[in-house]
Amino acid sequence: MKLFKTQTAEETIHLGKCLIENLPSSYHVILLDGDLSSGKTTFTKGIGKALGIKRVINSPTFTILKNYEGTKKLNHLDLYRMEGIGLDFDLEEYILDEAAIVVIEWPNRVKELLPKTYVLVTFKWIDETTRHITIQTSDGNDDWIKDL
Repeated sequence: MKLFKTQTAEETIHLGKCLIENLPSSYHVILLDGDLSSGKTTFTKGIGKALGIKRVINSPTFTILKNYEGTKKLNHLDLYRMEGIGLDFDLEEYILDEAAIVVIEWPNRVKELLPKTYVLVTFKWIDETTRHITIQTSDGNDDWIKDL
């Protein structure tokens, strides 16, 4: 586990980009946990940048899921408005898609669908621009995080 401090949106984007550039192939699901406006979608923009995605990445709050194509596919889920585990939406198919990087905002809404291995990124809003961001893995194999 490692704690990062970002003081601008650009720094948060850069951290998301660095995460993907160093992400071991054993991980494809990234959980983003934090309050509203804490930087989750901004971080996801950095993930998209690392994947070569040219489209604008924004929060799929009302659509629940957005797919992007780059050097690798990105499935971006925002489950803020979801109640229940989302079986009606076939979310499990998107979450378990190992051909994609899967980013899930508000992952506590689908705990039952999460794989055993994932990266958890926790955001804490400090002030208008400052965030504390903690990155850890579900299996404790996180030496690679120190290189971010």
